[in-house]
Amino acid sequence: MITVSRAGAGDMPEVAALFAGYLDFYQRPAPAERVLAFLRERQDRGEAVLLLARTADGTPAGFANVYPTFSSLSMAPVWTLNDLFVAPTARRTGAGRALVRACATEARAAGAVGVQLQTAPDNHTAQALYRAEGFEPDTFAAYYLPLTA
Repeated sequence: MITVSRAGAGDMPEVAALFAGYLDFYQRPAPAERVLAFLRERQDRGEAVLLLARTADGTPAGFANVYPTFSSLSMAPVWTLNDLFVAPTARRTGAGRALVRACATEARAAGAVGVQLQTAPDNHTAQALYRAEGFEPDTFAAYYLPLTA
């Protein structure tokens, strides 16, 4: 059984360890202290909703990092599910699905009109999960302009 709750200050070291695994998955490793500082700053500023999934025995299974924002076209709040990661040992346990559902529930309760996300084009497992949970491909093309050298 998987449970999901908002991560608190005491959960940050566990979430940071999962976040480091997420960064490694996308081949963007970072020092542990930088990861923890990044997550704490988002929380301290109220910029993110951080969800933590745990197994029945309390072991951290995965996390979702969500940024509440706005849609100009909808003229309403939307949430950006920016990061979702399930530890390799917790995959196929329903942790990813539980995190997606918790995100949708929290977004709905906050008055958001939708949840948006992006994933790697070759991450077919994640794409299948998102489709199964009702996400639809966006009609807009995504672009990115790097501003650092």
